[in-house]
Amino acid sequence: MKTPLFVAIDGRCASGKTTLASFLKETLACNVIPMDHFFLQPHMRTEERLQQPGGNVDYERFLNEVMLPLTAGQIFSYQPYNCHLKQFDAPIEVKPAHVTIIEGSYSCHPSLQEKYDYKIFLTTSYEEQLRRIANRNGKDSVTIFKEKWIPLEEKYFKELNIPAHCDCYFT
Repeated sequence: MKTPLFVAIDGRCASGKTTLASFLKETLACNVIPMDHFFLQPHMRTEERLQQPGGNVDYERFLNEVMLPLTAGQIFSYQPYNCHLKQFDAPIEVKPAHVTIIEGSYSCHPSLQEKYDYKIFLTTSYEEQLRRIANRNGKDSVTIFKEKWIPLEEKYFKELNIPAHCDCYFT
C-alpha cells in the first residue's frame, strides 16, 4: 500500500460520512480532517461565491493550511471555523500518518480531486436523509436543510458530477 495515503469521503449530508470516517480512524489509527472545519466565514459568503457549485467551503484555506503541509509530510496545525459561533476554535495539530481521511461534503471538489489517492461517495434516500438530520440536529433544523443545505449540495453533486469522479459509491 502506498503511504501516505489520502482518502476523501464525500456525499450527501447524513449519509454516513462521519460514521465511516470514525470507524476507519479507530480501525486504521489514521487522521481524519472534517471539511466542516472549512465552511466560509460570513464576510466571504458573497452571492457570487455561493453561486459556485461547492462555493460555500474555503478551499483556498484548506489547500494552504492542510493539503500543502499534509502532502509535504509535515506536522501542522489549523484552526477549525465554528460556523455556529462564527469564530475560529482552538488550533488542531496534525501529525503525518500512513492514512489521512478528508471527510465531508465538498471534499471531492475539483480543486482537490487530484490530491487524493482514493475517493468515496456516500448517499442515502431523501426520506432517510431527513430522518437522520432530525435525529442528529433536531426536528427544527430539517427546514433549513431542505431549503438551503441540501439544494447547495445537490447543485455541487450534479454540476460537478462528483459521484462519477469517485472510486467507490455506497448507498
